[in-house]
Amino acid sequence: MTANKMLKSIAFYALVVVIVIFSIFPFYYAIVTSFATGTALFEANYFPKAFDWANYKAVLGGATFPRNILNSVFVATTTVVFALFLAVTASYALARVRFRGRGLLLMTILAVSMFPQIAVLAGLFELITYLGLFNSPFALILSYTIFTLPFTVWVLTTFMRDLPVEIEEAAIVDGATPWIIITKVFLPLLWPALVTTGLLAFIGAWNEFLFALTFTSSESTRTVPVAIALLSGASQQEIPWGPIMAASVIVTVPLIILVLIFQRKIVAGLTAGGVKG
Repeated sequence: MTANKMLKSIAFYALVVVIVIFSIFPFYYAIVTSFATGTALFEANYFPKAFDWANYKAVLGGATFPRNILNSVFVATTTVVFALFLAVTASYALARVRFRGRGLLLMTILAVSMFPQIAVLAGLFELITYLGLFNSPFALILSYTIFTLPFTVWVLTTFMRDLPVEIEEAAIVDGATPWIIITKVFLPLLWPALVTTGLLAFIGAWNEFLFALTFTSSESTRTVPVAIALLSGASQQEIPWGPIMAASVIVTVPLIILVLIFQRKIVAGLTAGGVKG
């Protein structure tokens, strides 16, 4: 290996190390802070001096935070189920059924995702109030599904276009209906895209704050982002950094585990349709 190539390799790996440290350090520091109490919270400690579980006990021992976690799990999981069901059926029509305006419709669906949440907040609030869903998990499920569908439809449509037409034609010859083709033929082949879109939809619903703050008003119906933001200390002026960091670690670790488990399928799903043979 020449000196020039060695320098390039060293520079590349040094850059990778810097990016990794820059990305991971905030979460690492949150973990360190979550084990600190009292005046130790305001000291710049990069390594935990002691593993004090008081902040975790305070958060998990509270009356509402465990319920908030269950609310987030229910809302995020239900959103993923609805979004994937609607996206799979819509992507089949957009990828396999020829009709006039198909391309324009797909671009319109994608354009919907460009609207910021605040732009549709007032109208969506009126709709949720009219449907009687305010201060219920279904208000969040409806709003999250609306904002998740454009991305899921786009990815699944791109992935489904790359599936061999001969598979579908063979199923049609055998007398399969469109529903049988979707569920029995395409779904087993769509797992990388389903995992990618499902996991990203889950993370989006799990972390969403604006709709969760606007469409819920009681502690028993809030999700974890709002619950963490509204954690209060012993007085009105005190910010409970310890419990906030502990709660942040609790709700972040499951997402990291999911991403690590499904990372290969996530990459395969995101690169679907990127290379044409």
